[in-house]
Amino acid sequence: MTDLTDPTALTLRPQTARDALHLAFWLTDPQAEWRQWDAPFMKGEPSAPDTTDAAQNADGPGAAPHERLIVQGDQGIGLVTRRPEAPSSGGWWEVGILIYDPRHWGGGLGTRALRSWSALTFEETGAHLLTLTTWSGNQRMIRAAGRAQYRECARVREARLWQGQRYDSVQMQLLRSEWTGSGEAQTPLT
Repeated sequence: MTDLTDPTALTLRPQTARDALHLAFWLTDPQAEWRQWDAPFMKGEPSAPDTTDAAQNADGPGAAPHERLIVQGDQGIGLVTRRPEAPSSGGWWEVGILIYDPRHWGGGLGTRALRSWSALTFEETGAHLLTLTTWSGNQRMIRAAGRAQYRECARVREARLWQGQRYDSVQMQLLRSEWTGSGEAQTPLT
């Protein structure tokens, strides 16, 4: 069992109804700093996961199976998500990660959460391939994905315009056959 008083303990868990207010605070703030890194070029289009249904169904059989809350100690610090790419029987899953509080950036928590989420996705789905799509302006995400064994597989040059500057769209991939399991499995990361 994880020591929830340990500030370095990191877990992924389903959202509960009690998480709704905390998530709403971070996900509805239009000035939140994470928005500068999570597809900011998509102004006006939702880039963050919609947690409305998850909060309503939390703790029940319909609780969002393709997203988890990233928890450090006893505090929610972000979300991981996944969705099958069409056709859903093809074994290709797109994953995402969001750590919304900048106080938790740059310390390796994103890498640890992504490793764990990759392990869970391989364990819980028929995934053959995981992809993660970001942009060249988000170097922290590119480095975290690389440390979690993802490799760059596609780059669309100058596809994104943000604050008058062009950036590349970057897609990273991880094949099940290349996964060494170095990501901690489904439960606590310590």
